Amino acid sequence: MPVIRSLMILIAAFVVVQPVLAQQVRTVPQDRTQIQLSYAPVVQKASPSVVNVYATKMTVQRDSMFDDPFFQRFFGEDSPFFERRPRRSQSLGSGVVVQSDGMILTNFHVVDGADDIRVSFADGREYHTELMLADKKTDLAVLRIKDANGRRFDALEFADSDSLLVGDLVLAIGNPFGVGQTVTSGIVSALARTGVGVSDYQFFIQTDAAINPGNSGGALVDMDGKLVGINTAIFSRSGGSNGIGFAIPASMAQFILDAAQNGGELVRPWLGARLQEVTGDIARSIGLSRIRGALVTEIYPNGPAEKAGLREGDLILMLDDRMVEDPEAFDFRLSTKPVGGEANLLVLRRGQEVELVLPLEEVSRDAEIRQITVKGNSRFTGATLVQLNGYYRDELDLPSSVEGVLVLQVQRGSPAQRMGLRPGDVIRALNGERSLTLDRFQELVGEGARGWRLTIQRGNRVINSFISG
Repeated sequence: MPVIRSLMILIAAFVVVQPVLAQQVRTVPQDRTQIQLSYAPVVQKASPSVVNVYATKMTVQRDSMFDDPFFQRFFGEDSPFFERRPRRSQSLGSGVVVQSDGMILTNFHVVDGADDIRVSFADGREYHTELMLADKKTDLAVLRIKDANGRRFDALEFADSDSLLVGDLVLAIGNPFGVGQTVTSGIVSALARTGVGVSDYQFFIQTDAAINPGNSGGALVDMDGKLVGINTAIFSRSGGSNGIGFAIPASMAQFILDAAQNGGELVRPWLGARLQEVTGDIARSIGLSRIRGALVTEIYPNGPAEKAGLREGDLILMLDDRMVEDPEAFDFRLSTKPVGGEANLLVLRRGQEVELVLPLEEVSRDAEIRQITVKGNSRFTGATLVQLNGYYRDELDLPSSVEGVLVLQVQRGSPAQRMGLRPGDVIRALNGERSLTLDRFQELVGEGARGWRLTIQRGNRVINSFISG
């Protein structure tokens, strides 16, 4: 009897305790011993702000039968046989509500060219949106929900993406493959990742949280449920997640949102100087313990760099209170600064650290930039060239990785025109020499050669050719 009575007491106690355990508040794991706990509190906070984005555009499709050259030859393209039919195509992505009045951030490539953009929430609500701003350079776009009628939406708060550390826990929320809202977990596996090729300003957060097609534009959140990045791309040979995903930092997303709210015009500051990556040899020659910084190789007249007192050979180490690891990191950090103010630079000059103040100015169309026109007996005679800089890079929509000499004009009937040069071409390499400066280009052309091996950037194409001397 005592045994049975004790057993009944234990059972009764378990029945009483079980509901209490079930009602315990879940918390985010704080250490390894708490790994059995749940991410649910973070998901419940963040997921209502993540939406599916449906971008629809109309394209014209021609009957493929009459695309055959045989029919084109006999009937011509204006023939009624060549029926052009409208076709509706749709892309699927994700977005993040970042303001309670219905402002949404997503990727540019999700909504590019769309005639109609709709968003749907996880609870089934669906709304039409208007495109407030689309910026190809950052691969970001801002949408606003139409006919909100005073409704308020759950919005994610921006985190300080610059405070992230490798190893921090993050969650990716989006709509992969159109299966519905999905949450994956991981860590920040790298920071300031460049060379991804997705946008001009490359400074990505890398994560091993699974990101798949359809996640583009979705949220990368920290353990406080705040937005640290916009999921943008994956590294994959199969099309699926291989554990390497990239997100645009929240600092850039905030800059684009602010621009959308201020009339939709993006105005970025520029440096007015040419920067070069620091190599191991350069680092050793100036006494650096490791490779870092952005080396100034050319100062453009009357630009912000000249006004700040920057000189050729200066090594930029910091912009305000942020370290500069390479030229792309500098470009990213500068591009998030508002025009009209000032930024503090810390540079290394002949072994001494020097502090400078950089005026934050937009690039001037009237900037005095040195030009040369090739004359004399040369295959390049008749071409007017300048050093490719921030202004022309913006005008031609070229990534920051493209460097060289820009062809501004080509005289009609000149040797330069006959060799195939066109205005807008960027000569990236000449006879094997890359990172061409205007002065070095002049030297090579003046020395002459039996032939010219050219690498030319023409729009999105890279052309390699050989021209006899």
